[in-house]
Formats: sequence, C-alpha cells, structure tokens
Amino acid sequence: MHGGAAAPQGKQDVTRARLSDDCEVAVIGAGPYGLAVAAHLRCAAVSTRVFGRPLSFWREHMPKGMRLRSPWIATHIADPDKRFSLDAFARATALKRQDQLPLARFVDYGDWFQRQAIPDLDPRKVMRVESAAPGFRLTLADETVIHARRVVMAMGLAHQELRPQQFAGVDRTLVSHTSEHAALDKWRGQRVAVVGRGQSACESAALLRDAGSQVDLICRGAVRWVGRAPGAADRTRSWGWHLRELLQAPSAVGPFPWNWLNELPGLERRLPGGMRTWISTRSLRAASAWWVMPGLDGVQVLASRAIRSAAVRGGKVAVELDDGAREYDHVLLGTGYRIDIAKLGVLAPELLAKVDHKGGSPTLGQGLESSVPGLHFVGASAVDSHGPLMRFIAGAGYAGRSVTRHALAHRRSAKHQAAHTVGAAQRLSHSDLGMGPAE
Repeated sequence: MHGGAAAPQGKQDVTRARLSDDCEVAVIGAGPYGLAVAAHLRCAAVSTRVFGRPLSFWREHMPKGMRLRSPWIATHIADPDKRFSLDAFARATALKRQDQLPLARFVDYGDWFQRQAIPDLDPRKVMRVESAAPGFRLTLADETVIHARRVVMAMGLAHQELRPQQFAGVDRTLVSHTSEHAALDKWRGQRVAVVGRGQSACESAALLRDAGSQVDLICRGAVRWVGRAPGAADRTRSWGWHLRELLQAPSAVGPFPWNWLNELPGLERRLPGGMRTWISTRSLRAASAWWVMPGLDGVQVLASRAIRSAAVRGGKVAVELDDGAREYDHVLLGTGYRIDIAKLGVLAPELLAKVDHKGGSPTLGQGLESSVPGLHFVGASAVDSHGPLMRFIAGAGYAGRSVTRHALAHRRSAKHQAAHTVGAAQRLSHSDLGMGPAE
C-alpha cells in the first residue's frame, strides 16, 4: 500500500475504507493546493484521500537553485488552524525568515506539512478518473479501483508546458522546456539559448551561467523587472518606494489596483469574463523579480527579437532570428504554460467531454466545481474562472475553504433530501395500511 505515519487518533482510516464507499472526496495531487484542500476537508470531518507524491512537480520539474518569487507572507501552505504555516516550520527547524525562499527549503516545508496534516497520503499515481454515479471511479497505477463521491483535481502545471510552434518537431534532446529539468548543470561549457523573458526564463539563464554555460537570452521584448530593490539611501528618502510598499497587496500578485482585487477570487469570479481575462493577463504578464538581475551578468540578452524558425544542423539547433541565424548546443524554453485539462491525462474521454471549458480551462462555479457535479479543479486550472491568485501558493487557502464549504453544503442538502424521502415513504406506507401519520 503506502508508507507514512498512522492517521491521527479519532480520524477515519480512509486507506482501509470499503470499495463501496472509499471516501467522500479524493484529491489528486499533493502539491500546495492538494495538501491545503485536504487539510481543510479533514478538519471539517470530511472523509478524504490524497493521491500523489508530495510536491513532486516542485521537486522534479523545477531546476535546483531556484528561489520562490512569492514573499514569505504569501508562501504558507494553508490549513484551517494555521498550525502548519511557514512560520511554524521555521520555528521547528530554525529556518531564518527570508523572502525569495530557496526552492529546496520550500520542498522541505511541503514535506513537513504533509507529514503533519496528511500523514496517510497515498503516493500511488491515479491513472484514470471515470464517472460512476453516484460519484467517480479512480483507477490507480497498480490497478486498484477507488470510489469517491467527489474528486478534486489538484495537478497544478503538470503537462501544461507551452512549446512555441517554431520548435515543433525538433528533438527534445536538443530543445526542452524548463519544466523538464531538476538541474541545469548538464550543459557546462556548451552554448545554450533560453527563450522567454519571465521569471523562469531569466532565473534559468542565470543558473545556466553559474553552471558554466555560455548563455543567450532570446526574448520578443525587453525584460520587465518588478519590485526592484532601491539603495539604502532610497529607503529613507524615496517617497516612491514608500508608496509602492503601501500599495502592495499581501500576495503581491499583479499591479495596483488589481493586486487588491486579486486577493478576492470569490469576487473576481463574478466579474464579466472579458474583464476577468484582462485582469489576469495584466497580472500575469511576463516579468522577473529584481533579485535575478545580478545573475544575468555575462548573459547576452537578445531583446526584441523574433524567432522565425528552428532546425537541426549537425547535431546543433540553428535558430533563425529576424537579424540572422545562431547555432546552439541546446535551446531551453522558458515560455510558460497554457492550461488544457485534456493534457492532464487522467480524465476519461467520456468524462472530459462533459466538462464545460474555454480554451482548455474548465468553467468553474462556486466551490471551484465544474459543470460535472462533484468534479472540482484547483490551482492553475482555476485561473480563468477565479483569477490569477489561483496560480500562486497564496490561493490555496481560498481553494481549501471553498471546496470544503461546497462539500458540506452538498452533504446537508443530501441529508435533507434523504430525510424528506424517508418521511414521504413512511407516509405512503402508513397510507397503504390505512393508518394515519401518527398511528
């Protein structure tokens, strides 16, 4: 089955639940959103199972040496009682409070959170999710079948990477996406092009340079730096610095005033779709944090260049730009992600066809529930419906609260309906026997 500590005393041992009623909710994915949603559900005594390896995307698909862009206050994995916050982890491990938390330390925090809040996490991979009214049938990698009344898809950015059309068909050993690597030291001494101008592209270029690669950063516009740190003198004299600090929302997602609206996904969900899309585009446009800037010393930035095509020549990648061709040993795509729930790879075709979506992103209502009752999507898949906060760790608390409230409301409604049905059946039975309701 799986390892880990035993479930807390008084909690249901969901790993041994009967096939006919394995759990009320199955959470697929054990990243910040999956863990936070499960912690909220369990606190509300909702029978919940979580499938997946903890923080596997962060551990295996983000290069070693990266740091989180989110500030410390927006890097907590949410639990209802705030017992397992980043502050609590710091106290338990003597971690010094710092912004730009190293990726390795955040993964350590995620492992610690999982051991505290979800000790019976099931690391097995879910291969397929099908409708099985009432509820859903999950098939695991070892062919075990699980039944759940609700499913929460918390798979994050898995399989969502965006590869520009110019690189379609080029061997992946020569052109890869940043999400395909846990380290960037394999190209030491080689010439590498990084495509993009966001956080992932800029930080990857800096890590490659540190690892001894010769790096070009190719981007269609100038790199936009956000939150640039002023000098010591500026901190005491610059009214602009103080104003920026005053206007900054806790999660630091997007520019003022949209950063404050982004703190309220429930409100943002009610905005017209076009306006919500505009706000998300404005808030999530390509940019890099100021602290990456020194790492680009020695990186050639080819800004405002258009890539026309790419082809393999003599074991290298020839990239045709609008000002001529350049050859590289490898091209690393820091081109971001595009949500397409079909690429998650686990939803059965018949189930996927029932999910209303817009351009690959599911249309979600209250409780982040899709058009299929009982099927929820959290994290990056929810950005189109609930705003850009869903792309960041800080949105996991909202997701946990929303899914839990929805599950509890549905449970109360089901109990009320069942009581009504039983009452009606009893009245019919009494009537059949010629008895009054009080007899």
